[in-house]
Amino acid sequence: MRENSTPETAGGLLRHPRQLYLLFFTEMWERFSFYGMKALLLAYMVTHLKFDESKGYALLGAYAALVYTMPVFGGMVADRLLGYRKAILFGGMIMAAGHLVLALPAGWSLFAGMALIICGNGFFKPNISGMVGRLYAGHDPRRDSGFSIFYMGINIGAALGGSLCGWLAYAYGWHYGFGLAGVMMMAGLAVFYLGRRMLGGIGAPPDEDRLKAQVLPWLSREWTVYLVTLAVVPVVILLFNYYRVMDFVMLILAVMSLVYLVYEASRLAAEERNRLFAATAMITFSILFWAFYEQNGGALNLFAMRNVDMHLWGRALPALSVNNFLPPAWVVVLSPVFAWMWTALSRRGREPSTPMKFALSFVLLGMGFLVFFLGTRLAEEGLIPLAVFAAGYFFLICGELCISPIGLSMITKLSPQRMVGMVMGIWFLASALGDFLSAKIGSLMIVPESVAGDPVRSLPYYSHILQQIGWVSAGVGLVLMLTVPLLRKWMGGIH
Repeated sequence: MRENSTPETAGGLLRHPRQLYLLFFTEMWERFSFYGMKALLLAYMVTHLKFDESKGYALLGAYAALVYTMPVFGGMVADRLLGYRKAILFGGMIMAAGHLVLALPAGWSLFAGMALIICGNGFFKPNISGMVGRLYAGHDPRRDSGFSIFYMGINIGAALGGSLCGWLAYAYGWHYGFGLAGVMMMAGLAVFYLGRRMLGGIGAPPDEDRLKAQVLPWLSREWTVYLVTLAVVPVVILLFNYYRVMDFVMLILAVMSLVYLVYEASRLAAEERNRLFAATAMITFSILFWAFYEQNGGALNLFAMRNVDMHLWGRALPALSVNNFLPPAWVVVLSPVFAWMWTALSRRGREPSTPMKFALSFVLLGMGFLVFFLGTRLAEEGLIPLAVFAAGYFFLICGELCISPIGLSMITKLSPQRMVGMVMGIWFLASALGDFLSAKIGSLMIVPESVAGDPVRSLPYYSHILQQIGWVSAGVGLVLMLTVPLLRKWMGGIH
């Protein structure tokens, strides 16, 4: 099968390419490991390693920023040299090694494990998402629906990983949780490797001869990529030891990415240039979305531990597991609804445009944080009801489903074919910038150690910031609605 040929279609009502389900299960197990580890990270640093809460937030922000920045480089290398399949396999192996290193009860394992995961994710994450886009022809109306299904796989893995790794850490110890994440990363790699023939030519290297060409008599271009990547690992470890420099690193990367997109756009014909400008505008707005949304992996983890009544039918539930289960569980429940809804509205000619979906995502996100704030007003003895906490996440996830899978689809539609991986990497860089800002926002909710164990006294440290996030997010959504006509014009008929 040629890479640009139409993929074989699976049976059933949705009639999606059967290769989608190979990528679905690969990503599901990889996200199990990724979010299982992330669920533990901040609490592990603050409660087990006894880091100051401010240092914990700073390191979480540095990790999140780097883990979403590396896809810029991994996407570029895949576009120009490796192809998607080799990039996914190599990245997955490095990530599995990182999770297993984290499982070691050694002082050096934290930074080393995180550095390996960061470098591996750079090759894995943008390229498996880019490969999903290659399953659909340019104007295939199933594309947004297909990405919603793929996104459901991400969140099945995240729900299982966040809850099971959190439970293992709670019941047996932190390193058991990290170890399970590593095992499931290897499961994802096995799924992809065993099913790779199903992909035909999709994701093959763009130029096999160039990839195999010798840089040195004993070193090909392909192995140069692998060795340079491994050489970056100690550099990342060094950045963790001097995490305060990340403010400058992220600013430099943001400016470089923007300059790169503008430069590439200047070389394109008018229609392609305007589409890339539309993608750039929506990527920029997404930074703010992730800055607010990613409180769920940071401040809301500690909020759940301190200020949410975790009793259900008289039984106490582990807060980490619940907080990291709720978001992906809502995604799993709601993704089929959204996939069906977009397709049904498309048939009637009433599906919202991509820019309008982005605007709705901010409004819904704001509603979710305002529900959390309402919970603080209903709190008894400093603990908000679990039902209100779950309801807040319902709105957050409705917002997420209007931007995250839609954004992945948007990149594959609006980017020039020769640079889909690179622009997908910049999409994840926007997530990195958002995650980095999220840690800054989360640090506004630092609770002094003297009151951390008292729900009544710790609650005010969260309530005001949750309210502010809610109103600002809803306001950004309304502003974005005003730009929808211009962005639709730039998109030039691509929905």
